[in-house]
Amino acid sequence: MVIFMGVEILGYAIFAAAMVGTPGPANMIMLSAGARYGFRRALPFVAGVLLGKQLIIWPIGFGLMEVAGRYPLAFDVLKWVSVAYIFWLAWRIAGIRINQTSKTSAPGFAAGLIVHPLNPKAWAMVTVAFTSFVSASTPTLVATATIALTLMSVQLVLHPLWTLGGQAIAARMAGRKSEKYLMWVLAGLTVASVLLVLVKDV
Repeated sequence: MVIFMGVEILGYAIFAAAMVGTPGPANMIMLSAGARYGFRRALPFVAGVLLGKQLIIWPIGFGLMEVAGRYPLAFDVLKWVSVAYIFWLAWRIAGIRINQTSKTSAPGFAAGLIVHPLNPKAWAMVTVAFTSFVSASTPTLVATATIALTLMSVQLVLHPLWTLGGQAIAARMAGRKSEKYLMWVLAGLTVASVLLVLVKDV
C-alpha cells in the first residue's frame, strides 16, 4: 500500500485506470465521436469530457456528500435526469452515420464538459475514490487535489485512445452495410454501461 498525502495513491491509480479504461457512457460517446468526426475534429469535445470530471471531483471533495446525505431525494432525481440524458445521447448515436468528411460541426468543448456531470458512472467513481482511498485525517484540499490530478493523468492517456479507436473503426466500416449496425451497437453499449451502474446501486 502506497500512501501519498493521505491518499492510497497506487490503489487509487489502478482503480481509476480500470474505471476510465472500461466501457462507460463517456467512453462510448468518445468512441462514437471519433468514428463520426475523426480524432482531430473530436479533440475539443474530448478536452471538455476530460475537464468535466473536475466539476464532480471538487464539489464532492468539499462537502457535496454531506448534502447528499441530508437530501437523498434530490440526488435520486439528479440520477434519473442524468440517465435520461445519456439515453438521449445513445438514441442520437444510433441514428448517425459515419462521415468524417461531413461539414456538420463536431460536438465542441462545452458539449464535452457536461458529459461527466450527467454521467452516473462518473459520480459513483468519484464517490468511491473519496470513501475508499482517502484517509479520514487528510486535509480536504490535499485529498481533493490528489484525487483530481491522479484521475486527470489517467484520463489524458485513456480518453484519446477511445477516440482513436472510433476513428480506426470508421476507417474500416464507413459506407458499408454494417455501418448502421455498428452505430446501434455503440448506442446499445452506452445504454448498457448506464444500466450496469444502476444495477450496482440497487
